[in-house]
Amino acid sequence: TRMKIAAGAAKGLEFLHDKANPPVIYRDFKSSNILLDEGFQPKLSDFGLAKLGPTGDKSHVSTRVMGTYGYCAPEYAMTGQLTVKSDVYSFGVVFLELITGRKAIDSTQPHGQQNLVTWARPLFNDRRKFTSLVDPRLEGRYPMRGLYQALAVASMCIQEQAAARPLIADVVTALSYLANQGYDPTTTPAHNIISSSSKERPKTARSSKNEEGGCSRWDWEGSDSPKETVKTLE
Repeated sequence: TRMKIAAGAAKGLEFLHDKANPPVIYRDFKSSNILLDEGFQPKLSDFGLAKLGPTGDKSHVSTRVMGTYGYCAPEYAMTGQLTVKSDVYSFGVVFLELITGRKAIDSTQPHGQQNLVTWARPLFNDRRKFTSLVDPRLEGRYPMRGLYQALAVASMCIQEQAAARPLIADVVTALSYLANQGYDPTTTPAHNIISSSSKERPKTARSSKNEEGGCSRWDWEGSDSPKETVKTLE
């Protein structure tokens, strides 16, 4: 269900970025702006801060910084330069919320863990810590391979450098695949899969660290995009 919500929300951004002409930048993408119907189908709401994207040879739109703390892309927060990749960063934060069950900013967490992205980034570099990123309310009922793929997508979406983030269309491809994977919750919990023999473990990511401490590219089995990631792990 969480993957379907994420995939549906990403499709909403894809429409704004790729189908609208000129492209539209949402600018305030956050969990509270995603509405769910009875079937948990997501709908984007509150387009009050939406901005027309760059046209022609322009690479960005310069505008006054607006949005919600914890979701704003760093380059937008610092310079006011807005691109579709700014939305991708915000989507990555929301996707992390879905995976972890945490808020983007949570003052009830210990010092150093209140900002979701700051807390999560170091954990992306050690697959032994991947399960610590998962919402404990799931009680281990998720496929480990699916977790690896989901974290690969989240990691790339929240890259510090906008150019290192994927296009939302590639994110849609990856998440649509994840959302369509069946899973039997009565099967072996993920934390037990980790402790099983290495022969039973799913394929893992080969991470290349960047200056910000996260994965610098889509590096699942050497692939360069979510689309190739999906093909490799099918």
